[in-house]
Amino acid sequence: MTVPSTIKTWIIAEKPGETLTDKARLPSHTPLLLLALTPLTFRLEEKPLREANDGEIVVKIEYFSNDPAQRTWIGKDVVPDRAYGPCPNEGDSMPSLVLGRVVQTKSSQWKEGDLVTAFASWSEYVVLNEKAVMAARQIEGCSPSVALSALGMTTMTAYTGLHEVGHIKPEHTIVISGAAGATGGAAVQIAKNIVGCKRVIGIAGGAEKCRWVESLGADVCVDYKSSSFEEDLIKATEGYVDVYFDNVSGRILDLVLARMKRFSRIIACGAISGYNTSREMRMHNLFEIISMRITMQGFIVSDFADKWPGAVDAVKKAIEEKRFTTEGTETKVAASFEDVPKVWARLFSGGNQGKLVTDVSA
Repeated sequence: MTVPSTIKTWIIAEKPGETLTDKARLPSHTPLLLLALTPLTFRLEEKPLREANDGEIVVKIEYFSNDPAQRTWIGKDVVPDRAYGPCPNEGDSMPSLVLGRVVQTKSSQWKEGDLVTAFASWSEYVVLNEKAVMAARQIEGCSPSVALSALGMTTMTAYTGLHEVGHIKPEHTIVISGAAGATGGAAVQIAKNIVGCKRVIGIAGGAEKCRWVESLGADVCVDYKSSSFEEDLIKATEGYVDVYFDNVSGRILDLVLARMKRFSRIIACGAISGYNTSREMRMHNLFEIISMRITMQGFIVSDFADKWPGAVDAVKKAIEEKRFTTEGTETKVAASFEDVPKVWARLFSGGNQGKLVTDVSA
């Protein structure tokens, strides 16, 4: 297949500080997290696409994975040797997990037309080493993008976090924040429908999302946007909590700390409440960790890469047995390449249910 000599790519023009853009340089009425983020944070550029060398492939990207963690990679104040993930420089292409199709190959491992997932960038095409890609996991009857959602990294995060960090058991009561998101929604299904936990409590924003989380298997989902949220959380966690899967940190973590049992566990997976501001990260109940002898452990999904095959097998089996649904667990947005940053920004405004995927396959 003929590949272009030049491609479009989104580069990091100006690393963001507390917000994704600089307030002082924008009109006062501008919604900071919903605008096109160029030219302040990202800039669209055209660059040459080099030819593949032996052992390399050219991939046309069809889907981008949108993940809150990407925000932590590009922060202005990130210290490289303490970074959560990659630490790109200004002028680099924006890193992203992608799903694409091999369009040219100089590899004996891959042929044209193969669907692959890889860690790449917001680019139309990429040249990758043959060992830097994986065959895209697929399910008959599902969109190819299932490789980024139900069988993707967020589900692996939920599965390994629950098992390897939370050590969950059927007799446990578990709370999952960000339960309408990609990782949280998968965690609800795994905890209730695969492990069979006694009680699963979700936390999400808005009545509609809460009802959806309950449809996934949660015994109840508490609306953090409700004026009665604190009282509702106390009622939902009567008898207290064995395991808390934390995707948000901030005020919600602070409140849940006061609902944990002695010798309980907190799975520290994400802190999206603080990714764009430091104001939500103030804590008042940290002494609960001491008084309740709580174990709180942070992790990154790559810590447990050896567990991914078993996780995929377990989730696939659950899908086949209709104990894990893929329906409604993906917000797939068809977009032009020029709108890639705008779709990603929806993560921070609650504009997704389940996994947010950008579809640029057209």
